[in-house]
Amino acid sequence: MIKTKGSKQNEDITLLFLFLSFLKIGATSFGGFMALISVVQKELIEKRGILKDQVILDGISLASVLPGPMAFNVIIYIGYYLKGIKGALVSMLGILLPSFVIMLLLSFIYLEYGQLPALTNFFKGVLPAVSAIIVAVAANMAKKHIKDFIQVIICILAIGTILFIKSVFITIIIIIVSGFLGFVLFKNSFKTEAISVVKHSKYAKQLIPSLLVVAIVMFVVLILPSLTSGETSKITTIQKELMTTFSSISVTLFGGGYVIIPTMQEIIVSGLHWLTEKEFADAIAMGQLTPGPIFISATFIGFKVGGIIGAVTATLAIFIPPGLVMILFSEFFNKIRNSKVIKAAFKGLRPAVIGMIFAAAYTIGISISFSWFAVVVFLGVLIASLKFKIDVVYLIPLSGIAGLIFFNYF
Repeated sequence: MIKTKGSKQNEDITLLFLFLSFLKIGATSFGGFMALISVVQKELIEKRGILKDQVILDGISLASVLPGPMAFNVIIYIGYYLKGIKGALVSMLGILLPSFVIMLLLSFIYLEYGQLPALTNFFKGVLPAVSAIIVAVAANMAKKHIKDFIQVIICILAIGTILFIKSVFITIIIIIVSGFLGFVLFKNSFKTEAISVVKHSKYAKQLIPSLLVVAIVMFVVLILPSLTSGETSKITTIQKELMTTFSSISVTLFGGGYVIIPTMQEIIVSGLHWLTEKEFADAIAMGQLTPGPIFISATFIGFKVGGIIGAVTATLAIFIPPGLVMILFSEFFNKIRNSKVIKAAFKGLRPAVIGMIFAAAYTIGISISFSWFAVVVFLGVLIASLKFKIDVVYLIPLSGIAGLIFFNYF
């Protein structure tokens, strides 16, 4: 049995606890991939003590080489690590529900009144806070997992590579190279252990039935248009098109949310003509202004094309297929994690991932218009997070409210 640093063992963690934890995280994780990961680290490691840093770092490494939304895939990895398939499912539901509901509301307001809500000033307060939280999380991880000079060099190289080489494949390249360096440099640091059947193996038998259920649902959606007529046939045809379009997008793109934008724009705007250029740009903006993954912009597109049912279809289609891929690879990874090769590779991978987290904080930081307000928020949140361990559930909303007040009245 694997014990975490806290008092709870994995078997004591309930599905309800997982759902409520990720529901809370999903409602407060503004700012994209690393922001969401930072909130997870604060909530489940520092506050609850039910995970270790390396679980998140391993999840990031695995998600980086698989298709789909990286942050969402990391959440699935954590849920599966803790409670198997059921844990993965309730975790993905909890993390998606807040952003889905908010995006659905924004979509209705936008399409009804033709304008975005006044959230810009709120976001001006959130961004420097998010950047500070990411720095705090990366610093804490670095203290625990970067133990020697070689790992420091790997971390610095990862930061420089992310910042100075612009390529959609750069994350995958960093993961592969750092893993190879870890194997070469650290392979003699570990003894080979017998690859035992880990606790997750009891969930492996659930994989095939789960995949069959998904396959049946997809098959039903695909054949429904041919079995119906009139208005019902039109509705089911739209759902079929949404499902096939977004599921194919999600399983063929690597590198996270921002990589998907140009491809989605080409397909949705230029190819299918579901949205205008302005509507697509506004959909992406709303995805950035809501908590959770930027892929949630699919909810707006689905709502515009097929109403509430379309919003649900598009959202599930863009998240579920890569989520299933992540579950399959999580089961495989959990079977080989004790091998000498994997341990050595991940000793090189973890500092590289930490470097990418630092780079994410810098990337968000340079996108912020300089002001004394932004500096004060950044430093205040950094100190509050590092020294006083104040929960991000308070820090992020309060920073957003401060932005609303400051830029509206001063």
